[in-house]
Amino acid sequence: MVLGPPSTISFIIKQKGKSMQETSERTPVVEMRDIKKNFGAVQALRGVTLTLHQNEVLGLVGDNAAGKSTLMKVLSGAYHPDEGDILIEGNKTNFSNPMDARRQGIEMVYQDYALSNNLDVVANVFMGREVVQLNLGPIKVMNFRHMEQETKSLLDRLKINIPSVRQKVERLSGGQRQAVAIARATAFDAKVIIMDEPTAALSVAAIDKVLELVRELKAQGSSIIIISHRLEDIYQVSDRMIVLRQGRKVSDQPVEGDIHEFRERVVAYMIGARDDFAERTAI
Repeated sequence: MVLGPPSTISFIIKQKGKSMQETSERTPVVEMRDIKKNFGAVQALRGVTLTLHQNEVLGLVGDNAAGKSTLMKVLSGAYHPDEGDILIEGNKTNFSNPMDARRQGIEMVYQDYALSNNLDVVANVFMGREVVQLNLGPIKVMNFRHMEQETKSLLDRLKINIPSVRQKVERLSGGQRQAVAIARATAFDAKVIIMDEPTAALSVAAIDKVLELVRELKAQGSSIIIISHRLEDIYQVSDRMIVLRQGRKVSDQPVEGDIHEFRERVVAYMIGARDDFAERTAI
């Protein structure tokens, strides 16, 4: 039995009429409506609504325990919401586990990269999605040549500079490991890429390279959500930001203004001095 290789790089968008294309452009790639999640008596998410548009970089910020990671784990299938709906490209969906989310194009890049250090770059990119050339019952013959070529093509497309795709991940720098993790997330036609603290513990030079990679992904049409405590990173690459505080959305607005004004505004939301969605008490 021969299994065909996955389509790792898509350049062709099928056209089905101008009206359908315009409708697709208006339909958000992700909608999370009134998401609630409790852990015992702790209300981690209190009715959060999030929208991500096509070809948009959305920054998700907030203090510790604000609900950022919980919200993204709901979107990536790691957690099931207690209440609320998730829509992918306008279609209501339900994720039972992370594999369900991946099948629908939701990929998450974790803060610890989730790479296998003892394997090379190719093996990490295709981990769990290996291309089988020949299937002889319990014996499977992998198409290593194809996977290597596709990995090189992917890294070239994303302008990621790694000397050899056969190099073990443990020998790569922090920035290169993050780049490999991001490349793996984009390799199988992901609709949404979630990045959890992508620049944490990186050098200044590595941070610049990761942010440049985010810009390159956006230029190629990706939709991205970035969780970060580094407001400078959010400011540099995000089109819009959502601020969470104690499990609630307190701000949802474009990223604009100078960096100092931006930082002061975000901090005001994080500490509770400002709240665009505060419940109004009837007088």
